Amino acid sequence: MSTKPLPTAPLRRTPLYDEHIKLGGRMVPFAGWEMPVQYKGVTEEHKAVRSAAGLFDVSHMGEIILSGEHSGQVVDYLVTNDVKKLEDGHALYTCACNEAGTILDDLIVYRIDARQWLIVCNASNRDKIAAHIRGAAQGHCSFEDASDRTAMMALQGPKALDIVALAGGDGPALRELAPFHFRDATLANVRCTVARTGYTGEDGIEIFCSPSDAQRLWRALVELGGPLGLEATGLGARDTLRLEARLSLYGNDIDETTNPIEAGLGWVVKLDKGDFVGRAALQRIKDEGPARKLVGFEMTGRGIARHGYPLLDVSGAKVGVCTSGSPGPTVGKNIGLGYLPAPMAAIGTAFQVDCRGRSVEAVVVKTPFYKRA
Repeated sequence: MSTKPLPTAPLRRTPLYDEHIKLGGRMVPFAGWEMPVQYKGVTEEHKAVRSAAGLFDVSHMGEIILSGEHSGQVVDYLVTNDVKKLEDGHALYTCACNEAGTILDDLIVYRIDARQWLIVCNASNRDKIAAHIRGAAQGHCSFEDASDRTAMMALQGPKALDIVALAGGDGPALRELAPFHFRDATLANVRCTVARTGYTGEDGIEIFCSPSDAQRLWRALVELGGPLGLEATGLGARDTLRLEARLSLYGNDIDETTNPIEAGLGWVVKLDKGDFVGRAALQRIKDEGPARKLVGFEMTGRGIARHGYPLLDVSGAKVGVCTSGSPGPTVGKNIGLGYLPAPMAAIGTAFQVDCRGRSVEAVVVKTPFYKRA
């Protein structure tokens, strides 16, 4: 039998790869893509987003379009939130679950109009979610995986709308775009779609455009934003920003072993909206109450919690697991998320984190850790 390792698929590159290299981005593998983890440094980029603005390449995300008379019903059946309440140009956050009620992915759904819907999924789940949605759409509506013809970037921070206003065209008018609304626009002479959404805890926008236009728009935003403090921002700061805002990361805090109710996402589960995939299981979980809960915590001892570290009760018995953890540059504390038994999930509960064989004290705290003024 041969012991030669199996060939691995080459990492994919976004249309902005060359821009990352020019800016000194340190490239790492992520969900099958070669992505910048940082440029100048995680903490510096994190602080730029909190104080001014950061520009992120999120072109690795998946974009799926459903169209046709029954497309809205298909979308509503596939997700836990109620998309029937959306109007044209509105978006919402939701989960897609399996019949067991565990999470296939967390998504943002955009209603373009009654006959056309855009679903944005995580890069790591693109193939799985595309197959899931394609199967449901068959015989009911048209399906397109538009990921390869879509580039996406996020401009986040308190000065994000000031910067985009400098891009001309529809830039100044985007100040009036409400949260979780989107519209077509022209920025720096590039036709695009702009949504007032993000994953940092800050105000800002996410921009969809053609891959052929992505470099031009990215360069314009970097140039216009530089004097206002904008920094190109990598995956490292994206992770610390979303953790401070207590936004879940698929593959860490949520996955196919977790359900939305125990993960603190019960607010996107609308059990009274009608049938959807996983509804019966989620109704049982809600009625019985979850056995564990995803909590936020601060380290009160000297140590940093990391993904996968065991969580211990005060006697030293393993009772849970850390799903995300790092220093929080804005809050100035070592923070984390993790699953604990429901009776231990109350704010103020003391426990310990096994940091590579060393037990370090921690306490359950109210989240989000950071909330903008």
